[in-house]
Amino acid sequence: MKVISQIKLPVEKEMDLFEKKFLESMSSKVALLNRITHYIVNRKGKQMRPMFVFLVAKMVSDGSVNERTYRGAAVIELIHTATLVHDDVVDDSNRRRGFFSINALWKNKIAVLVGDYLLSKGLLLSIDNNDFDLLKIISVAVREMSEGELLQIEKARRLDITETVYYDIIRQKTATLIAACCALGAASVKPESDEIAKMRRFGELIGMAFQIKDDLFDYGNEKIGKPTGIDIKEQKMTLPLIYALNNSSKKEKDWVINSVKNHNKDRKRVKEVIQFVKDKDGLKYAVKRMKEFQQEALVILESYPESPFKDSLELMVNYVIDRKK
Repeated sequence: MKVISQIKLPVEKEMDLFEKKFLESMSSKVALLNRITHYIVNRKGKQMRPMFVFLVAKMVSDGSVNERTYRGAAVIELIHTATLVHDDVVDDSNRRRGFFSINALWKNKIAVLVGDYLLSKGLLLSIDNNDFDLLKIISVAVREMSEGELLQIEKARRLDITETVYYDIIRQKTATLIAACCALGAASVKPESDEIAKMRRFGELIGMAFQIKDDLFDYGNEKIGKPTGIDIKEQKMTLPLIYALNNSSKKEKDWVINSVKNHNKDRKRVKEVIQFVKDKDGLKYAVKRMKEFQQEALVILESYPESPFKDSLELMVNYVIDRKK
């Protein structure tokens, strides 16, 4: 059985019902919008985010969920989908999960409006049901994601990212949404409890480990078999590179920064930078930090009694750093 199917097992019933509710929450009186949202729903990914909401809700409440849990999962998926649609416009990307992106099929203007529509649908779903606590969790996540993206753009121009700034960027850009999923799960069944902050931190740690794993893929993995160097070509400062720079002479540092800034389209030069990072143990250090975040997340789970939901979350934490793509 695939790991994802195994993780999903204890919330399979909830996920099936969620699919129906999610489709309903997207509906509109505009035929074009319905055509586009139908296209989005039929090309969904692994749906890890709603899975987090249900697994956390069930773990902290001895296996029960309610309507608020379903709404929390729908809100997070609506907002996440909105950010993906907008991201494709920003990145001028024509593909998403192997399919054409919305902007590739319907042009940028429509893609931006669809993203706005999904965002407002998510916010209204919370407001119409007086889920103001859930709305606050998701709104903070949206704000942080935008700040994280802008911080990364600002720093990419100057290539002066420290390790601390790097963690700030990935916490806001990637980890905050997973943190929101886990906080929503807890808040939906145990409003105003200590569980919310605890689960938020749990999700944040998973998100940090997840992003470092993604950064490592740029240096090659078993599935691809060869390094891609895409982050270097896009002038993204990731943890392996930051560590290598912090442990090199001024001459080496100048050469790397010059390579990333001015020769990032030169294949041979990018390969040399990748080798330099490996020689400086940048990958080893990133793996070490990733495992520290993973272990910290597992420690949080230890305080909960044994259950299939806890087992699935443990599996999820390990999957994040063991995945091959």
